[in-house]
This record gives sequence, C-alpha cells and structure tokens, in this order.
Amino acid sequence: MWPDQFKTQELLAGARQGDDGAVNRLLERHRRALRRMVQLRLDQKIQGRIDVSDIVQDVLVEANRRLPQYLENPVMSFHLWVRQIAKDRIIDAHRRHRGSAKRSVDREQPLAVPAASDRSTYELGVQLRDRELTPAAAATRQEMAQLVERALGRLSESDCEIIVMRHYEQLSNMEVAEALGLSEPAASMRYLRAVRRLRELLLGTADPSRSLSPDAAAS
Repeated sequence: MWPDQFKTQELLAGARQGDDGAVNRLLERHRRALRRMVQLRLDQKIQGRIDVSDIVQDVLVEANRRLPQYLENPVMSFHLWVRQIAKDRIIDAHRRHRGSAKRSVDREQPLAVPAASDRSTYELGVQLRDRELTPAAAATRQEMAQLVERALGRLSESDCEIIVMRHYEQLSNMEVAEALGLSEPAASMRYLRAVRRLRELLLGTADPSRSLSPDAAAS
C-alpha cells in the first residue's frame, strides 16, 4: 500500500537539497496510500459529509508545511510520519462531526471497521477460513466478506487496529511496532492474539464474553 522506501529516500535527499520538484513528487506519491488509509478509518457516516480527498489534501498541505522540521529530525519513517498527520486529521473530523452523541471520539486511534466491499476483507477471510471449509461449504465472496466485516466489528479496539494495520495498510511488523511504540516482539504477539481471536469469531468457536468491542458487547 505505501510507496517503496528506496525511492522515498531518494526524494527526501532531494528535498534536503532544496529541490521543490522532489518535495512535490514525494508528497504526491503518498496520496493514493493516504486516501486508502482515510477511507479505512473515517466513519462511513462522516464520509457522507466530508470528501475523503479534502482530508488527504489537508494532510499533504500540512506535511509540506512541517517537512523542514521532519528533515532536520526524522524520528520515524516518512510514511509513518505522514500517516500520523492523517490520523490526527481523522480524529479532528470525528470530533467535529460526531461530538458526544455517540461513542467517544476522543480515543487515540479512531477506527472504522473495513467494509465488506473492500477486497482485502474477503482475502483476509479466505486466509483464515479456507483450510477449515470444504468447497461445498465455502461461502461466496460476498458472504465471506460480510462475515469478516461482522467479526472485525466484534474485536476489541486494539485487536481490530493491528489487523487493519497489517492486512489493510500492509505495514510490516517492524512498522507497526514503531507506529504503536511497541517492541517488535510485543507487536508480533499482539498481532498473533488478534488473528487468533478473529479466526475464532469466523469459525464460531469464540467465547462471546471475551475481547468484544464496546459496541458489540452492548448490543
């Protein structure tokens, strides 16, 4: 999902030398990944009020403004840095448009469950269920995707977050650890636990009283 790091480093080197063209290409090549990230994380109801492209543009403008500071002290990979700016914009959008009428939007990492229409949702379901299903019992593509969507909605916030980061944003374990401020072993363990919980939900073997999201537990 995110652009390859080698080319990014070349463009960052050009930006350090004052090459405005390199800056423009650096930001533009991250637009598509940022759009996907915002679509994944922004509440669907809010997307009816705000154009995702507008948020992405705001992120790129802010990244351009703050780029000199980043170049002086690149505390993380560039795509994780610009991703964090996007997360801040998503939090702001949730606060403005949802207020206190529903569940709190002040949590650190607001997350919308990926829709069944997302191809990655079906692919994740196949990865977790195909060995347990015979061809005759296998769900259709749409049914599988809907099943995964419902299961993701029942996961705890932290479980859903790390699965989205790994399977939808396609971040490596090292990148997830860096983004979440965890050690790599801790990030790996959290991911494995989340996958195990999701597989249990998909196969119908999960304890319904364990690790449910607040919304699912209340329903």
